[in-house]
Amino acid sequence: LSGAGMSDLDHIDRRLITATQAGLPLVAAPYAQIASELGLTEAQVIYRLTALQDLGIIRRIAIAPNHFALGMTANGMSVWDVEDRQAEALGAQIGALDFVTHCYLRPRAPVWRYNLFAMLHGTSRAEVEDKRGILRELLGPACAADDILYSTRILKKTGLRLRDG
Repeated sequence: LSGAGMSDLDHIDRRLITATQAGLPLVAAPYAQIASELGLTEAQVIYRLTALQDLGIIRRIAIAPNHFALGMTANGMSVWDVEDRQAEALGAQIGALDFVTHCYLRPRAPVWRYNLFAMLHGTSRAEVEDKRGILRELLGPACAADDILYSTRILKKTGLRLRDG
């Protein structure tokens, strides 16, 4: 792998991205299956995907479940105005909770005071609100305000795509 731009991808990287752009196969050894399809070893697939992440071409590899299909029909992005000096440490604690699927820090915007985001899922809004209460207790006085934005529908989730040409 040379360079950090999309134009610097070699033919193997392009084939790897094409093979994974719709998601990893739902099998016990997805990297081995991809390797078999591409004529590579599992170690080569893992090495190349890691290198593409290190270069910033692939941001992350993660599961993107359909929470609605799993019965988790109440889905809310909780947003928190957390003291900046404590936000990273508190965010790590929030992100480690088994009921938080996404947790990240974002810079504040002039019209948006929140800097910590945590996605919560439940079978009802009451369940999600209970989880939000746990986060509120954990954040304590470092949190000046919070809110939650509930999903009204599931959006199509897609990853990196290569275009022909």
